[in-house]
Amino acid sequence: MVPSKPLPYPDCWATPEDYVDNLLQFVTTSETFQILCSGVHVLDFFTTEPGLFSSVVPDDWQPWLLQCDPMRLLDVLMRDDLDSLSDPRPPESLTRYIRNIRNLSLAREYPSREEKLPKMTWQGTVGMKPKKIHEVRNFADYIDQLASAVKSEFNNDITHFVDFGSGQNYLGRALASAPYNKHIIAVEGRENNITGAKGLDIIARVAEKPKIMRNKKLWMQQLDNMTPEDQRDERALKRANKAIKSSADYVVDLRPRHESEAIYTPEEGKGFIHYIEARLESGDLAEVIDKLENTLLEPPVPRADLRLMAISIHSCGNLSHHGIRSLIINPAVQAIAIVGCCYNLLTEKLGPPTHKLPYLRPSLQALNGRVIRESSRCDPHGFPLSDRLCTYGDVGIRLNITARMMACQAPHNWTEVESDGFFTRHFFRAVLQKIFLDRGVVSKIHHDGTRAEDSMSNSTQSPFNVSTNPVVLGSLGKSCYKSLHAYVRGAITKLTTSSDYHEQRDIIKERMSDITDEEITKYESQYGPRKRELSAIWTLMAFSAIVVESLIVTDRWLFLRQHSDLVQDCWAEPVFDYRQSPRNLVIVGVKKANP
Repeated sequence: MVPSKPLPYPDCWATPEDYVDNLLQFVTTSETFQILCSGVHVLDFFTTEPGLFSSVVPDDWQPWLLQCDPMRLLDVLMRDDLDSLSDPRPPESLTRYIRNIRNLSLAREYPSREEKLPKMTWQGTVGMKPKKIHEVRNFADYIDQLASAVKSEFNNDITHFVDFGSGQNYLGRALASAPYNKHIIAVEGRENNITGAKGLDIIARVAEKPKIMRNKKLWMQQLDNMTPEDQRDERALKRANKAIKSSADYVVDLRPRHESEAIYTPEEGKGFIHYIEARLESGDLAEVIDKLENTLLEPPVPRADLRLMAISIHSCGNLSHHGIRSLIINPAVQAIAIVGCCYNLLTEKLGPPTHKLPYLRPSLQALNGRVIRESSRCDPHGFPLSDRLCTYGDVGIRLNITARMMACQAPHNWTEVESDGFFTRHFFRAVLQKIFLDRGVVSKIHHDGTRAEDSMSNSTQSPFNVSTNPVVLGSLGKSCYKSLHAYVRGAITKLTTSSDYHEQRDIIKERMSDITDEEITKYESQYGPRKRELSAIWTLMAFSAIVVESLIVTDRWLFLRQHSDLVQDCWAEPVFDYRQSPRNLVIVGVKKANP
């Protein structure tokens, strides 16, 4: 069960230490990597002169990138043999950069096992899309194998599986069903998700539908009494004339069936599901374990006999960190298997960037967004987890929101149609930001928070020290992406009709409502030929951010490894087909067995 390599690094590295040393050195010394992953934002593509492409892309890369077809660029970056490329070949410095990114990216290949996996019943797949079915089938089987390995190889028998952020409990339901029959503790912070999950449990026959016994005549009489007399139909009036008496303490249960609690009956040899409504703010499961010990387990299981495995498919942001930390914090947790996602939702442990990190673009306050909470910085639960990354190079390793958002991309899966679609959306948004700047909706802001116009001349402004105020726009209707004119008009309509942020709404309305089609056409003529610049940079950013995801996963593995006094073994490996589920790396940790 334990893989031959604790991290799926390429074969060019001899040991995990060799890989980690080179990874950390690269991300902290490569200026090109730092610029592409943390130093630029698509919003400011056209807000400085001569523009982002000319400012941040090495001079010798630019001609080749501009002549290269977008799909060929993807092939060169991620698939083609760099030693046998056809002409025109990329410049040597770009080829060297591509090799570095490839060599430092964790492998994501996952051999297909679909034919060997137990089939899921249609009842068990209700509510799931094909992607979710793939994830649940593969991960449920992986958890079953891991639990068996923990018992046989580590002499530790898992009694319960704690699903962090269970949502609709698709994973837990599969594990509680045949052939796995596991005991699941589904921890979820939203009551409506738990209610929905229990309804799906009934469909999947993990729970029973409650039987509601009613005196039909009294029940209909009670319903009639709730209806005004002048609105009753003929049948209701007849029933009123034949009213029957009931005892004063008789109460008719008028709840719909879906509001009745599902019935869970423990059976020997079968799985069982416990739901606990809780919002996990750390890896401490003391509250969850108290509820289990005192009220839920039938028959009761003493705390000393609880042996838990924390599991999760795509736990967002810090929830992944809580799951990983649970192995260290809780004596009852004996193993973990966590697949993370939504790196953009991670908080920052080390605080804002310093002058020693010149290319790390700060997170700026959106004009129409919620105030950035300083508590989201210096968060002990945020990135990085490991001491190695926290102290590396005296200042530690930071990832800003841009880097973490780009790490959520899946460039290996981009198709020509999809690529053209989001390149167009990003182009429209970049041009709109330039229009906002020209019309005074936004202003240039120095990265120390002061107005750029007040602190420096245009000659000293660059994308590395000046940005513009973000404006939160979100998605627009499909018709708005047919042309720049439609996009600008749709954006203005959305921003000026919002019920929130009245002050900014009025400013946008005042300064944008009189823009003409001729002005929009002029912007399109000026910046349209430069769309290829934007698509090239966006592709390079997404390609580079593959290393960002590798860094996040490596940090989580290093965190477990630094606790060698408690952790017997830890590793990361792919558990899904990348084409179906690109966030496919699981972090596994197994605690040392109690003597």
